[in-house]
Amino acid sequence: QLQLVESGGGLVPPGGSLRLSCAASGFTLDYVAIGWFRQAPGKEREGISCISAVGGSTNYADSVKGRFTISRDNAKNTVYLQMNSLKPEDTAIYYCAAATTRSDYVCYYQTDYEYDYWGQGTQVTVSS
Repeated sequence: QLQLVESGGGLVPPGGSLRLSCAASGFTLDYVAIGWFRQAPGKEREGISCISAVGGSTNYADSVKGRFTISRDNAKNTVYLQMNSLKPEDTAIYYCAAATTRSDYVCYYQTDYEYDYWGQGTQVTVSS
């Protein structure tokens, strides 16, 4: 059974940091594009970052660029999202997703149509 499991969410004050993990089981993430998405209360889900299947190319939404970093550890079959300088507007449920049919040097976070496996989400709350 193919699964993605996010972890690492929690409550953090403004300006703090968190590292989210996205661990895969049932398949390898080595040659799979991974995206991170989030959904805040009352808002639509938005894509914020992705890492390509090959070459490790990364993309970020303007709202997180310079503060968030996506990376992968193939030995641990895990993708990470390091989040620094967190703001209250970063409060959301964060999801990772795998685009198993994309195996090239590019990735897209702007749309989710090619992401076919999703985790259950992890809550991030930024508040003092």
